[in-house]
Amino acid sequence: MDIESHPLKPFIPEKARLLMLGSFPPARHRWSMDFFYPNFQNDMWRIFGLVFYGDKDHFVDNESRTFRREEIESLLNEQGIALYDTASEVIRTQNTASDKDLQVVTPTDLDSLLQCMPMLEAVVTTGQKATDLFTTHFHMAQPKVGESETFTFGDRQLRLWRMPSSSRAYPMKVEKKAEKYKKVLLARCQDNGTA
Repeated sequence: MDIESHPLKPFIPEKARLLMLGSFPPARHRWSMDFFYPNFQNDMWRIFGLVFYGDKDHFVDNESRTFRREEIESLLNEQGIALYDTASEVIRTQNTASDKDLQVVTPTDLDSLLQCMPMLEAVVTTGQKATDLFTTHFHMAQPKVGESETFTFGDRQLRLWRMPSSSRAYPMKVEKKAEKYKKVLLARCQDNGTA
């Protein structure tokens, strides 16, 4: 079985205050754009559309079956939201995009990733595998879905939020997922004076 290396670099705005971590991108043939959460069936950018604009199709280009990447990146930069994943090398044991079929060969160097964001206040994990890898690395309790736990990184106290997966395989309507994400996304933005 082939080892896949992560195809994207971390997306880190200059003043990143929130880091969102998934597990690993789907296989390239499932991509609708060259960016995070690229599968057109994944609801992450619909969740963002609901949270920030009240419209799940705000970032969706249904005609081309893709997402409006430039608008997504603009919002992420404006709001200080960074993106990456908790695994940098994996083996797909069943050739699917499912987390349960990912064997992590090399976890992401989370210490180095967090170190390059001096203004970071919180981390969001967007699924069970990402949560498992993150909480194991930091020797911390796992928050319940939609809730958070604090953890120490160097001399900083940060907060880890556990959010539901944006995969449609996760049994929750996109509107309900958006309600959970809103707790961390809009609260963080209000703290920043931008919402």
